[in-house]
Parts: sequence; C-alpha cells; structure tokens
Amino acid sequence: MVKVVVAGGSGQVAREVVDALVESKKHDIMIFTRGAAPPIAIAPGVKWKTVDYHDKEALTEALRGVHTVLSFVQLLSDPDQKAQKNLIDAAISAGVTRFAPSDRGLDNMAWWQGKQKVREYLKELNEKETVIEYTLFQPGLFLDYFAFPYKTSKHLDPLQTVFDFQNRRALVVDGREDAVMTLTTVADAAAVIARAVDYGGKWPTTGGICGNRVSVSQILKIGNRVRGGPFSVEKVRTEDLEAGELKTSWSLEAVHQAVPDDQAQALLKMVCIGTILSSSKGAWDSSNEMNQLFPEYEFTSAEEFLSRVWKGRP
Repeated sequence: MVKVVVAGGSGQVAREVVDALVESKKHDIMIFTRGAAPPIAIAPGVKWKTVDYHDKEALTEALRGVHTVLSFVQLLSDPDQKAQKNLIDAAISAGVTRFAPSDRGLDNMAWWQGKQKVREYLKELNEKETVIEYTLFQPGLFLDYFAFPYKTSKHLDPLQTVFDFQNRRALVVDGREDAVMTLTTVADAAAVIARAVDYGGKWPTTGGICGNRVSVSQILKIGNRVRGGPFSVEKVRTEDLEAGELKTSWSLEAVHQAVPDDQAQALLKMVCIGTILSSSKGAWDSSNEMNQLFPEYEFTSAEEFLSRVWKGRP
C-alpha cells in the first residue's frame, strides 16, 4: 500500500481513475483540488485537499510521504504549465517516487501543446540522473465518445467527435482512410493506470495504453455494422485544414465543460480541424507499453462495446 495523490482529481477522467484505485483497496488516496473540497467523502480512505499550485512550499508539505502523483491538471487553464511544473518541483522536494503528468499523447493538437512543455521539463530534470520516475499515460481516443450522446461511464460526459455514430456520418481526410487510431474505453484506461500504480518495477517513460488499434476505414465499417447502414462520409483536403478552413456541411456542436462559453465556437472549429488533421498524421495511434506490462488484462473490443451501446437505438 502506498500514498497516492491525484492532482486535478475533481475532473472526469481523474474521477474514473480514483474509482479504479478505490476498487483495488490497496492505497491511501488524496485528491488535490483548486476549489473547495466536497462536504461528503466519495469513498472510505479518500481525502480531499484544497491546494494552491503556485505555492511550491505548501505543495511540498502536502506531498510529504506520498509515493505516486497522478496529475490531471487542466492544460487549457494553464498555458505555461506553471502549475504542473510547480507540482513536479514540489514532488521532487518532498521525495515522491513517481509522477504521471497530464498527457494523453495526441501530438499535433494545438490546444494541448502545453503537455510538450511538461514532457521536456521532466526529460531535462532526469537528463543526468533519475530524480523522479515518470510515465506518460497515453490511451488514444476514448471509445466512449463514439456513444455520444449516451453516457457509458460514471463520470465521463459524452463528447461529440468527427465520427458521429448518432447521425451515421463522419469527416475524414481524403486519401488517409488507412490512418490508424487507438480507441480505449475510459474504464479500461483507468483500470490499467490503477495497475500501473501497483506495479513494482520501473515505469516506462512512455505509457501507451492500447485498447483497440483500428484504421479510419475500419471505424467506418464498424459504424456501418453497429448502426445498420452506411455512414455519410465527407472528405476534406489536408491543405484546407492546414489553412484553417473547414469545408464541410457540419461540424462539432458539443463542447467540453471546461471551455468558457465565449471561447466555445472558435475552439469547436479548432478541435474539429485538429482532430481530423492529427488523425491523418497518426497522432491518435498510441503505443502499448502498458499492455506489455499487464498482458493478462483483457481490453474491451471496440465493436462489442459499440454494438451494446447502439443496439436498439434509433
């Protein structure tokens, strides 16, 4: 049993991970939050602590005796990543053994460029010697989002993607239908992260979590089967996307709750363009380091999951 801190632990993905850690019944868990802690404990042994990520001294004291820090700090709210860098510094000062930054993989995504700053910071810190063990948990795209608008997990809200299973339509880059994406349910990602916390060996620097590895054309074929008919596919050109142009009859409409209303429309267009473009470049294709560490773990099949979700749906 070790002490685990989940920073940014009130977020949706973080709460899924906390539930998986609680289910293991192996650890003392503390959730760091910027806001006020809820009045009722979510589970026995889980504590909440309100922290200021700009106060490194207080963070250091709060991390005394902690073995592992899992960070889910919002990247959009901290463009310079000062909060995560302070958290890393405090973790090192407090003698924390392991740290997992808020990463998710997904290169070539402009709104998540902050994660690269944290990657580089950790790499520089460990350049001469290992001052803190870390891994980058990268599960690809959550398969749950293909169930939009239906909720398939306790905490993760539905989120629309360019593969619109509800309306049987998709947006893809012309000529890049062979591009590969990793699709992992949030439940599987959380379960594997909990196993990684238990793991007695050294974490690999890249912690790819690969539930399903499928091409864009395979996703469309699965969609055709589970929705009982062909998808309407609109193809876009790479050069248009790179110029910031989205020449389609539809786009994303549902925005993440963390995005302010006044920024929603601009971000929706950017996310739509970024998702299509990055998928064509393989940015959603995760590696499988965590699969190799836990070969006994059985991941949820994309087609089985989506068949259950969409069975009997209009």
